[in-house]
Amino acid sequence: MKLFIAGLATETNSFSPIPTGDLAFQDSFVSRRATAEPANLFSAPLHEWRRLAEARSWEVRESLAAFAQPAGTTIRATYERFRDEILDDLRAAAPDVVLLSMHGAMIADGYDDCEGDLLARAREIVGKDVVIGLEIDPHNHLTEAMLASADLIVAYKEYPHTDSPDRARELFALAADTAAGKIRPVMAAYDCRMIAMYHTTRAPMRGFVDDMQAREGTGGVLSLSLSHGFPWGDCADVGTKMLGIADGDAALAASVAEEFGRRLWDLREQIRPDWPGIEDALRQASAAPEGPVVVADFADNAGGGAPADSTFVLREVLSQGLRDVALGIVFDPVVVRMCQDAGAGARMRVRLGGKIGEMSGDPVDLDVVVRGVRTGMHQLMGETRMEMGTGVWLEADGVHIVVNDKRTQAFHPICFTDLGIDLSAMQVVVVKSSQHFHAGFGPIASEVLYISGPGAITPDYAAIPYTKRERNFWPLVENPFG
Repeated sequence: MKLFIAGLATETNSFSPIPTGDLAFQDSFVSRRATAEPANLFSAPLHEWRRLAEARSWEVRESLAAFAQPAGTTIRATYERFRDEILDDLRAAAPDVVLLSMHGAMIADGYDDCEGDLLARAREIVGKDVVIGLEIDPHNHLTEAMLASADLIVAYKEYPHTDSPDRARELFALAADTAAGKIRPVMAAYDCRMIAMYHTTRAPMRGFVDDMQAREGTGGVLSLSLSHGFPWGDCADVGTKMLGIADGDAALAASVAEEFGRRLWDLREQIRPDWPGIEDALRQASAAPEGPVVVADFADNAGGGAPADSTFVLREVLSQGLRDVALGIVFDPVVVRMCQDAGAGARMRVRLGGKIGEMSGDPVDLDVVVRGVRTGMHQLMGETRMEMGTGVWLEADGVHIVVNDKRTQAFHPICFTDLGIDLSAMQVVVVKSSQHFHAGFGPIASEVLYISGPGAITPDYAAIPYTKRERNFWPLVENPFG
């Protein structure tokens, strides 16, 4: 048996001013032998697939793995060059099984559905008898082209996405059984007509995911995936869908997808965001009897394509005169470079953040002490490693700010602690992240708050200015099924 593996992924925020081109991928990850390098969120599946295939004495052909930090639309030439390299390698490999790691919400100039485009071209090359499996992020746009071209699609179940390796093992087992003729997977999707975010760390979504997993492997149901959707991708298919895979039974696949889709619809009021604004969130956090209270700057999450240099929350921290506050990660390579030159212990005046666009707010001028500088930093995301670049710890009168030169969200406390910041001494820890922070910061937090504030990915889903999606979705319409 011969296995072909590859990966191409980014999450496209259609409203972000940051282009996604060659440099964006090079700054994140581009490799022709990803399995020889430390595993990140999107390369971890390739590690699992190679290990499992070699344990069965399969031949493995590994192609390109390229991943970029979420941002704006991918440059057409960049996408086509990466896509064509993978397809050329696929043509030469002539495999029995193809497994791909992608995001599911990648949009390029001229391509609203990069995943569907690549899968359709791959199917043309390998024919109908070769098994094609796809592992994707749940914040995907599940399209007809994807469903028509793949035999199997499995999305991460957890948000934060701590289960990328787990889902890779699940997909491999299903693909191997399909290739051996043990199962005949049939896929069906149900449109939930919802646009929202689904945090699986707490009720009601924790129970929903647990029930999905309990149903898998019973009564002919092979796999269930909730495609959360990525709200800030302007395409016709944006929105939440439920995917069912059954063994040779299209009606079962459709019915189980609809069953779970309707269950999610019934939970909609429990997941409707009701979060405080910046001022109220910080007052609540600073008045808490015990710290640290972790406060999520949801709208400035680099993982959703935001610039990660907005100053709205920092300005309010300073306005309220708060102390014992840690805040990060602020993307500002200019300030990082200045602090590297000045060195730890330096006192200096900096103009921080507010550089990329209107969604960044205005820069903040601060007198700071450079408390720490560290190169080659990384964070942890479940079992995977996420590069962070050079980090700097700035202190401004009891406010401790982490700044870096590689745009990324705050995944894990080590983005603070590896610079020397003692989070146990902080009353408030502000993280520029929407939910991935929860896996690492949840265990150390006395409380977790989410801010409803300005930025690139504000949680007002009804106000997103779509140009390609029909307007019949909740919460814009209270009953889109009416």
